[in-house]
Amino acid sequence: MANLTIRRLDDAIRDELRLRAARNGRSVEDEVRVILREAAQNRAPASSLPAPAERPAVDVSNRLAAVTLIIGGGIAAYKSLDLIRRLKERRIDVRCVLTKAAQQFVTPLAASALSHERVYTDLFDPESEFDAGHIRLARDCDLIVVAPATADLMAKMANGHADDLASAILLAANKPILLAPAMNPLMWNNAATRRNVMQLRRDGIHTIGPNSGEMAEAGEAGIGRMSEPTEIAAAAEHLLRPPKPQPLAGKRVLITAGPTHEPIDPVRYIANRSSGKQGFAIAAAAQAAGAEVVLVTGPVDLRDPAGVTVIHVESARDMLHKVEAALPADIAIFAAAVADWRVANEGEQKLKKTSAGMPPLQLVENPDILATVSKLKDKRPPLVIGFAAETEHLIDNAKAKIKRKGCDWIVANDVSPATGVMGGDRNTVHLLTRDGAEIGVDSWPVMTKEQVATQLVSRIAAEVGASR
Repeated sequence: MANLTIRRLDDAIRDELRLRAARNGRSVEDEVRVILREAAQNRAPASSLPAPAERPAVDVSNRLAAVTLIIGGGIAAYKSLDLIRRLKERRIDVRCVLTKAAQQFVTPLAASALSHERVYTDLFDPESEFDAGHIRLARDCDLIVVAPATADLMAKMANGHADDLASAILLAANKPILLAPAMNPLMWNNAATRRNVMQLRRDGIHTIGPNSGEMAEAGEAGIGRMSEPTEIAAAAEHLLRPPKPQPLAGKRVLITAGPTHEPIDPVRYIANRSSGKQGFAIAAAAQAAGAEVVLVTGPVDLRDPAGVTVIHVESARDMLHKVEAALPADIAIFAAAVADWRVANEGEQKLKKTSAGMPPLQLVENPDILATVSKLKDKRPPLVIGFAAETEHLIDNAKAKIKRKGCDWIVANDVSPATGVMGGDRNTVHLLTRDGAEIGVDSWPVMTKEQVATQLVSRIAAEVGASR
């Protein structure tokens, strides 16, 4: 019997066949042949299919979801191997489909080794198409990710073509689709590609990227680089997770972050070691909680958080002007490490060494942004939160600051060099809150800055909800 055609199997039996075939490294059709051969020899199959009533439940408690990953034919395909690993780190099962062109850059063996699943390459593969494999790949998943999504593959999608396995899956899909485009900048900016992308977005297809940077071709740069695997995995996880509650929906949150640079002359400036990571993490957490977020940031080397209005400034005076312009707000969080002083008279030219020694620098005090906003008569946000970065007597200094500045809460943290907080990824904070004349102190354990941000936003949401 050369070919098998199997119909009218209930879903439970079909699923068990697929699991058994995967365990034994065979196609479903070959697995059925083995079962029939063993039955014909009057012996029980080595891994019998249990009766439906006896079939053990598949343990999916540790699995978030399943993704069909379509790898298109571009040099960025090598990044898709890392994407498989990033998805699996997030407890997402991955089943890969490689286009013919993709196999010029990565092998099915490499994708299979990383995904621990069989890789699919051919629309007319007799080992999978006896049960309409392309339909199964389109439906037996929670999300379809295309990375890299080439100009050709997107053109096929936009125009309903289905002449290979990848395009057939995409046309037959009834699950969300996430595209990560990657191509030469001229191809990305071509009018035909732009039309196709607009059509796909109108059709409800999700996209991430492309990013800007250098291309594989020598001397080529621009928009066209595929998003990094971590970015794509995060976007996939966001689409797969159930919608989170948005306790700050309808609220406007103003946040400052990063250092300020106070110019001495056109070359030099006064600054501090703030990376801006904590303020950016708070902005992302507030946006995820449904707030409209405005982030006013000093010079940092961080990507702007998605969905956040970001205003870039240099000096403390610039930051104050942008903060005042962004009011009114429901909540203001001042996480920026603003320089306390600036040079009274900025040099128009670079200051030179002289025989008389160092030129005198007269310092004047910068505006106090936290105190200014806390003491506003009009437009004062109902909840104003400051940060106290100290190197000694942390709680005492923070208590003095909350009284002096007139804010409602202070987030205090020790930024001594030994802590590694300045520029690092972890933080240990104490939340000081005022209740009349009383100041409460809530000390939190060591956490990542993202965890600090999530917990702070949770406390804010509880406070805002209680005051309604």
